[in-house]
Amino acid sequence: MDQKQIDRINELARKAKSPEGLTEWEAAERAALRREYIDAVLGSLQGQLDHTYVVDEQGNKRRLKKKDEQ
Repeated sequence: MDQKQIDRINELARKAKSPEGLTEWEAAERAALRREYIDAVLGSLQGQLDHTYVVDEQGNKRRLKKKDEQ
């Protein structure tokens, strides 16, 4: 997600709060941009967690496991 898309999300948020509100097309655009932003954040978080290790008391490193893998 680039800065132009984030700026557009913010622009639509300001317009939604204004008295004129959003058109149907703008509301759909805002929903699509928000979904793309959320997916980007979740992807980034998943990447961080995939490279995270836990060190136990003996100094052994192990990767974090997904909840369904435990």
